[in-house]
Amino acid sequence: MLTLRGIAKAYRGERGRPVLHDVDLTLNAGEYIAIVGESGSGKSTLLNVIAGLDAPDAGSIRFDGIELAGLDDDAMTRLRRLRMGFVFQAFHLLPHLTLAENIALPLALLGVARPEIDRRVAEIAESVGLGDRADSFPRELSGGELQRVAIARALVHRPRLVLADEPTGNLDAAAASGVLAMLRDRSRAANSAVILVTHSHAAAASTDRVYRLSGSGLHPARPAT
Repeated sequence: MLTLRGIAKAYRGERGRPVLHDVDLTLNAGEYIAIVGESGSGKSTLLNVIAGLDAPDAGSIRFDGIELAGLDDDAMTRLRRLRMGFVFQAFHLLPHLTLAENIALPLALLGVARPEIDRRVAEIAESVGLGDRADSFPRELSGGELQRVAIARALVHRPRLVLADEPTGNLDAAAASGVLAMLRDRSRAANSAVILVTHSHAAAASTDRVYRLSGSGLHPARPAT
């Protein structure tokens, strides 16, 4: 489903300091993997490159048989909206929208009809345990609840790939455990592949495979236990 070959990326300035070097990865449909590494190792940059938000300096990315380098900005935006979902450490929910309205955003951007939007939002809100909070605003929710909303928003359009960047970084241990279980369960139900970037050994332990990113590239890590 997703293949990276020889991906390289350097920051401009600072004498072109390399951040990604010769990164290879193959991800199959429905797989759930973790990428770990030190701060500054390029984990978030790698997610941005996969999402087409940053262009690699070298290498190739194929997603569902499509070579991303061959897409213009409009085509990349359409692919991202249709086939990718995103979960961030800082939630990135719109404060003036309700829980249901935040979850509905990917579907609205795709032009899905309102009755179908309402049906899917109600279904996934219920599945993440927030069916009775649909009319609540982000300021009324706990950190764990906010991240559940973010997971629901990332999965409501049934993407092929979810990119999760430190989704438990702002949560306590109990909330983090619940969010990770929710991400795994809901992504499996949607048959969405997940790339989880994390500093947490507990978070990595919940995945099928673990990779470590460093200056020498991306390598399989010892399986989390």
